[in-house]
Amino acid sequence: MTDGAQLRWTALGDTTRKPPVVMLHGGPGLPDYLGVVAPMIADLAPVYRYDQRGTGRSPWRGRHCGARHVDDLAELLDAWGVPKAVLIGHSYGTDLASRFCLAHPDRVAAMLLMCGPFVGEWRTGDRAERERRMSAAQRERLRALEAAPRRTEEQEVELLTLAWFTDHADPERGWHWAAQGARQRRPVNWAMNSELGKEARADPLDEHLADLRAHLPARAELLGGVHDPRPLSALASLAFRLALPLTRIEDAGHEPWLEQPDAVRGHLRRFVQGAVGT
Repeated sequence: MTDGAQLRWTALGDTTRKPPVVMLHGGPGLPDYLGVVAPMIADLAPVYRYDQRGTGRSPWRGRHCGARHVDDLAELLDAWGVPKAVLIGHSYGTDLASRFCLAHPDRVAAMLLMCGPFVGEWRTGDRAERERRMSAAQRERLRALEAAPRRTEEQEVELLTLAWFTDHADPERGWHWAAQGARQRRPVNWAMNSELGKEARADPLDEHLADLRAHLPARAELLGGVHDPRPLSALASLAFRLALPLTRIEDAGHEPWLEQPDAVRGHLRRFVQGAVGT
């Protein structure tokens, strides 16, 4: 990047084809985890993924801000020789995609927002649903781990597993996926998570929705899991405000491709085919 940061990226498919798809992972503070999703559409368009600065194999020490992350994506498109791209964001990646669309609408060919962005007063419902899905002992243990000034490696894995298993519709399989993710999506950049979270609360996307609607590409959609602890009603409200279609994936949570891979694959393929004209 222009400030000297080194970002790790990867591409799948024929990169001579335009426009490509760029997948934006969530967090903030996690490395890229969308490697299981990219092959669903790589025969239709090349798929680029990258570790956001400060995560995975993109080392970075310094303060994080949303504008720098938006600039990173623009500079990556330049490095790839891509005038415009189809953006597919997940979770926090939907916030990044939306902010990029506000700053560079001419570089967004189409945009699919999966399981986000969540606007309005959604956090109360999210907290209540997560607590409902946990036992009293699990809630107590999670609070104790969060309050610990330092955690061992195993305690960090335990904390993440407890925090993430409620993302899924099926609690048993959800525990397995969360435990797996707790070991693979590491290390978590907690400083990045905190800094970008504070910035988002100070300048919420809610206040930019009119501009976002005006800058959206001709093809833009929302997708969410019906059993995501984050209330689907918040996505429905956003879809109404942005005049976008919302696809609801039944029997799935925050990572719907894990619980309903066929449904997600089918939707992604229809979206990308429409976006790139294949």
